[in-house]
Amino acid sequence: GEEKLEMMNLLKSMFKAPTPAGPPVILRAFAVTDPTINQDAARVEEDAWRVSSVDDDPSIRLFELADPGVENCILTYRSQLKTEDVKGRAYLEMWCRFPGRGEFFSKGLNHAVKGTNDWGSYETQFFLKAGQQPDLIKLNLTLEGGGTVWLKSIELLTTPLE
Repeated sequence: GEEKLEMMNLLKSMFKAPTPAGPPVILRAFAVTDPTINQDAARVEEDAWRVSSVDDDPSIRLFELADPGVENCILTYRSQLKTEDVKGRAYLEMWCRFPGRGEFFSKGLNHAVKGTNDWGSYETQFFLKAGQQPDLIKLNLTLEGGGTVWLKSIELLTTPLE
């Protein structure tokens, strides 16, 4: 019994969430005056971007942030979303590129939305350890199977870790 308990505690310590060392800080906030990367798919409509599915690629590139100068933190990509007739799933997707190591992603599948929904807050997170410094962060929206998504208040936040 005791060995099993020790093993459980060891596993818990290995997989426990990192401890924030302070409040989240906005690294970058995007306004409709900021041009999106894929301008064909994301069109400005009043105070939001309107995204309808295009081509065969469900991933719509919105913004990139080069050399953000972050490590040992939680990156949070957050946005307000409103949807209409989304057939599959719509969710936020963040890619981090590391020099010499390639690209890694975080998909907000636990915050995926489908159908028709009024404005709500959605996010996806990426945990960076000390020494893990991305040289590029990509903020995308994935829209599967058609429909329309509006986005506003797009923010990239960083929360320092102990």
